[in-house]
Amino acid sequence: MTISLTETAATQIKKQLEKRGAGVGLKLGVKKSGCSGYAYVLDYADKLNEDDAVFEDFGVKVIVSVSDLEIIDGIELDYRREGINEAFQFNNPNVKGTCGCGESFSVS
Repeated sequence: MTISLTETAATQIKKQLEKRGAGVGLKLGVKKSGCSGYAYVLDYADKLNEDDAVFEDFGVKVIVSVSDLEIIDGIELDYRREGINEAFQFNNPNVKGTCGCGESFSVS
């Protein structure tokens, strides 16, 4: 099982954690949503839970609940700026389809 970050994503997460003043890392997960099935959830983690898996790239920890690993195993989290827009990008090899609005994805 692997979860990875690009250097750009790691830099952005570090900046946000420093600005926030607390946190052990970024919590990455999924929730049932939209017309395709799942949506990504990002939050900052202040502590680790027993059912969390921890991955680290460029000195930044990404925390994932074991129950979400099957859906996002192999994902690479990137951070891109396009014009005035900037956002995290999810490069998930498990995605089989996305909805038209881009809000959700399917894995089966």
